[in-house]
Amino acid sequence: MDVEVVRLPGVGTKQEFSTADGRRVGVLTHRDGHRELLVSDLDDPDASGVTVGLTEPECVALGTLLGAPNLVAQLRAEHAEIPGVATTQIPVQPGSPFEGRTLGETEMRTRTGASIVAVVRLGSVSASPGPDFRFAAADLVVIVGTVEGLKRAAAILEG
Repeated sequence: MDVEVVRLPGVGTKQEFSTADGRRVGVLTHRDGHRELLVSDLDDPDASGVTVGLTEPECVALGTLLGAPNLVAQLRAEHAEIPGVATTQIPVQPGSPFEGRTLGETEMRTRTGASIVAVVRLGSVSASPGPDFRFAAADLVVIVGTVEGLKRAAAILEG
């Protein structure tokens, strides 16, 4: 996918790409740092159909929404040829017994045979987190294991 970067003197930078249906989707980053999500009009790709201003936390949340499924899809594709191996993602809900606790405290691998391979937090991926990794509410935990192991892992994380 080609992303076009356009410098707009006095304004900032626009980064955008074309979708399969011909729309242009992009982000305008202003010189002061605030960002806008841009979606072109379907009939005129040079005209803005929708413009949404986003705060930094909203940008992070949108990145998480768009990025986490891609990570899981990639892991699923990589494990598709391995019989008996599955991948899932489980959010850490506020009030979870593991909110604020470490990965080591879950004893996930020992108790389930499943492995936590990544945690997505605010748009950032922590790949292969160590036993000292501390969970927070809204973390998205990516786990690989057998179907039964994944069920046990969900039960542990969800309490």
